[in-house]
Amino acid sequence: MNNLFTYTGSSSFTEFLGAYAPDLLPSRMQAPAVPVGDQIPHATTIVAATCAGGVVMAGDRRATSGNIISQRDIEKVFRTDDYSCMGIAGTASTGIEMARLYRVELEHYEKTEGRSLSTEGKANRLATMIRGNLAMAMQGLVVVPLFAAYDPAIDGGRIFGYDVGGGPYEQRNYHSIGSGSIFARGSLKKLYREGASPEDTVLACLNALYDAADDDSATGGPDVTRKIWPVMAVITADGFRRLPEEEVSELVQTMLAGRMEDPDGPTAPLR
Repeated sequence: MNNLFTYTGSSSFTEFLGAYAPDLLPSRMQAPAVPVGDQIPHATTIVAATCAGGVVMAGDRRATSGNIISQRDIEKVFRTDDYSCMGIAGTASTGIEMARLYRVELEHYEKTEGRSLSTEGKANRLATMIRGNLAMAMQGLVVVPLFAAYDPAIDGGRIFGYDVGGGPYEQRNYHSIGSGSIFARGSLKKLYREGASPEDTVLACLNALYDAADDDSATGGPDVTRKIWPVMAVITADGFRRLPEEEVSELVQTMLAGRMEDPDGPTAPLR
């Protein structure tokens, strides 16, 4: 038994777990007899944008069950290793479990092989896990992550989107997922600047989440009274950094002050 855990025979923790204790894998759970997606909390919205030397990811904090707000402070952006993160949209419980398993998957590979996966390798490993959840997705338990990473090969950030079948699809400059994604992407289209500083890109993503919440009831805006702020993360050559609550609070207050003057937010010049 000790030899089994000393050398698993695979650099994939998911494959090892599937052989040793398959019932622990989310994808091996028995699918419900009828679709239950609307009865389980869903998470939205996630945005990501590349910046000078890295990438920014941000997520709102609302989870909904149908037309009910089921949680106001859910976490949707997760550090997966020192230079990558993922955000989840879709079935919240399955997405959180997938994020935790994926983090172990990357740690297991690094300890087994003595090196980290390439950025493409990380994106492909996540695609395999999403594909394994396809049967559950057909019953309404859909998880569609957004993956972002700092890639030392280009000294910059990269973003990958997925569909329920896995993907992955590399996205240029910025991307958004979730029910508010169409509004967030429209906001980023006017505010995003290629090669902008991480600080300016954080502000663009914050405004994109606000615009999504302004038009999508499933996306939660900053909750000033309860002091619930979006999760903001920056990944550069220095590693993953989640912005502290105090820092996000200051950025939100600055943004809201500007919105008091112009509710539709900043505009991009035509020339």
